[in-house]
Amino acid sequence: MRKFIVGVVVGFSLSCGIGFASSSSEHDGSFWQQLTKAAKTSYINGYRDAMDVSIQQVHTLSIAASYLHWKSADKIIAQLTQELSMSGVKPDEAVHKLDALYSNPKYSQLDLGQALQLLLAQTSESARNGIDEDSAATAVPQ
Repeated sequence: MRKFIVGVVVGFSLSCGIGFASSSSEHDGSFWQQLTKAAKTSYINGYRDAMDVSIQQVHTLSIAASYLHWKSADKIIAQLTQELSMSGVKPDEAVHKLDALYSNPKYSQLDLGQALQLLLAQTSESARNGIDEDSAATAVPQ
């Protein structure tokens, strides 16, 4: 039993030490501007894959909702799925929009995930309002 406890303590200490020693990389405007076009596209594709996994996890909530008789769960799950989906934005389009957003120094500290969600919200809003995609692609919040 002592060996087990010592192993847990040593393992925990090592994992904490490695976690604190690792450099923290912030994914903001300066990070984005350092990436090449291919790396930016790859980042967007990876983000899209992560959002697809999140959407699949959200859909598992519908099983629990039906089991628990959760009223209005379908509406909430559909809204969340829409907000997480990147199906309306092509990777090259997202790269162009993020380049335009981060060209304004006012937004350089904005986290990349937050910036993508902002641009996705703008895209879905412009689609609902029938705004031309070319004008929405270059629109930067004021």
